[in-house]
Amino acid sequence: MKRLGLIALVLMLAGGMVAFAGGAREADTAVAEDNLERSLEVDISGLRSADGQTLLPELSSKEVPSRPDNPRSLPETDPMHWYDMEYLGWGVEEKINIPDSPADGAIGKRVIAIINGDHPYLTAYSTGMQKIADAYSMDLTVLSPNWDLAEQNQMLDEAINERPDMIILVPLDARVAIQQVRRVNRAGVPIILSNMLPEEEAMQYAIAWTGPDDWGQFREMARVWADELGRSGGVAYIRHAPGGSPYFARTYGPITELAEYAPDIETLDMQAPGFEAEATMQVVSDWLTRFGDRLTGIGLADDSAQAIGTIEALRRAGREDVLVIAAGNSKVGMDMVKDGDLLAITYQSAEADGAVALKTAVDWFNGLDVDPVLYIPKQVITQENVEDFMPAQW
Repeated sequence: MKRLGLIALVLMLAGGMVAFAGGAREADTAVAEDNLERSLEVDISGLRSADGQTLLPELSSKEVPSRPDNPRSLPETDPMHWYDMEYLGWGVEEKINIPDSPADGAIGKRVIAIINGDHPYLTAYSTGMQKIADAYSMDLTVLSPNWDLAEQNQMLDEAINERPDMIILVPLDARVAIQQVRRVNRAGVPIILSNMLPEEEAMQYAIAWTGPDDWGQFREMARVWADELGRSGGVAYIRHAPGGSPYFARTYGPITELAEYAPDIETLDMQAPGFEAEATMQVVSDWLTRFGDRLTGIGLADDSAQAIGTIEALRRAGREDVLVIAAGNSKVGMDMVKDGDLLAITYQSAEADGAVALKTAVDWFNGLDVDPVLYIPKQVITQENVEDFMPAQW
């Protein structure tokens, strides 16, 4: 009888535990459903960047052509030569080990973002990201390795150990990004890449990449430039840091566009003196001596230090006929557009850049479909519309 009583007690306790577990699951489900409902109801349409623009504008699309069999066999002036760079991320046929979305809402989620360095643009980028985090009551941490790859790797390992709900990474090195993203992926932590493009292989392990369409925006600006040049003359390029995606996009974007739109415009030279005004001034001064009146246009990868050096070299040479374009829209660049020193610059909202990355994470947490590549909008800034983008974000 005692044994039967003991068995009955065990069965009763087990039944209670099952009932408790079932009740707990139901409670957890109810909490998740409530969080998802509240997350989907968050309205961020009224958020603005420091320049008064909508923080999260309608994202730009891109028509993706079929890939040539061997893009690199084509001439560098053919846009299809750069296919694997310009359309990186779109051709990934299979994602590897991507966690399923919890589809339980973004509110309260913890995200660690690791950017690539300290720079006014990235400060504004982080500001835009924080505005989205505040709207969804998310726990956001932004870390900067200050351009040190070893430090970025260490930060990434520490972030993995903290097991956040998401990691957002701005890669410092496109090639190393493959190992970085794979490491996060193997740990089972979802990851989104942002701002700087990685190598194609890295995209297999990431939910998505978000950032500017460098190629597309330079193609648009190249047409404005060509029209002002009368679709003829000689141009030269001050390039971005070697190796990164802007190094190619901000040179060969316009070169390939001009090859089709204004084939009589000749590329005279291209140099990468870095981001010191003095070094840029020396390169441009040498060009003015070397090419004389043949040089009618200069394209810059940066609208601050490189623009300062370029305009000073032109001023010293008394050359007011050279039309200069540049990437970015810092206060320096926009003031130069207002003054007529720069013909045009690209609009690249730093705050939107950061905001789109985190909003993509929000959408994923909410169980929504996420495109593999998401671009912030493109626009060309000239004297006619520069006031619309003031004050500058950085």
